[in-house]
Amino acid sequence: MANLSIKSEYAMLSGYKIPIDSARVYRNEGPCSEAFKKSGIPRSEIFFTSKVPPRSMGYDQTKASINSSFSQTGLDYIDLYLIHAPYGGAEARRGTWRALVEAQQAGQIRSIGVSNYGVHHLDELESYIQELESQNGKGKGGEISVGQWELHPWLARPDIVSWCQKRGVVVQAYCPIVRGERFEEPVLQPLVKKYGKTPSQVLLRWSLQKGFVPLPKSVTPSRIDENADIYDFNLTDEEMKSLETDEYAPCAWDPTTSDD
Repeated sequence: MANLSIKSEYAMLSGYKIPIDSARVYRNEGPCSEAFKKSGIPRSEIFFTSKVPPRSMGYDQTKASINSSFSQTGLDYIDLYLIHAPYGGAEARRGTWRALVEAQQAGQIRSIGVSNYGVHHLDELESYIQELESQNGKGKGGEISVGQWELHPWLARPDIVSWCQKRGVVVQAYCPIVRGERFEEPVLQPLVKKYGKTPSQVLLRWSLQKGFVPLPKSVTPSRIDENADIYDFNLTDEEMKSLETDEYAPCAWDPTTSDD
C-alpha cells in the first residue's frame, strides 16, 4: 500500500486531472484518501471513485459496502461509486443499483455507474431504471453516469462504446497502455517515430481522441510525468484508423462476457 500512496500523492502534485480510482476489492480506499489529504489539495478538486466489490452484490451487502467506504476514507461524500462487475445474478445487480440510487439521493454519492458490464447487462440495467421510474417517478431510477472498461486498440469494444455514447455515458478506460505488453507492436512504431513519443503516450492519445477518460497506472514518478505529456500532438484520422484492429485481447479480467 505504500507504493500506492506515494503514487497518488505524486500524481496530484504533478497536476493530474484524473479521478482517484480506488476499489474496495483492492483495499486501497484508505491509502488513496490519506494520499490526497496529505497533498493539501482541497477536497473540491479531488474526484474520488470507489466500487462495489463482486462479493458485496445485493441490496443489503451494497449498503454495508458503502458505509464501510466512508469508514475507511473518512470522506463526507464520494464523487463516483461504480458496480465493479456484473456478477451475482440479475436480482443482486438490481439490489445493488437500488442501494446506490438511495445513497445518491441521500447525498452520500454524487454520481453512480458500472464497470465491466456487457451490453446485455447494460440493457438489463436500463430496463430496471425505467421500472424504478415507473414506481417512484421520473428521474428516481438513477442514471448511469460513468462506465469503466478495459479499452485499447486490441480491445476497442465498439458495441459497448456505442451504447454509452448514444446515452451520454462517460467512458473510462482502464489498462489503456495494455500493461506495456504491446509496446513493440509494428502498428505503433511509425507513430512513436513521427511524434517523438513513447508507445504509452501514443496509446493514451488514442484513448483521448476516442473520447475516453484513460486511467493509466504507475508507481514511477518519471512515468507519471510521461503519461501527462500527451497534449502537444494529435493523431490524424488516418493514424487513428491505422490503430484499429480486429483483436479481442484482454490483458485483465473480462466480466463483460458473464451470463450470470
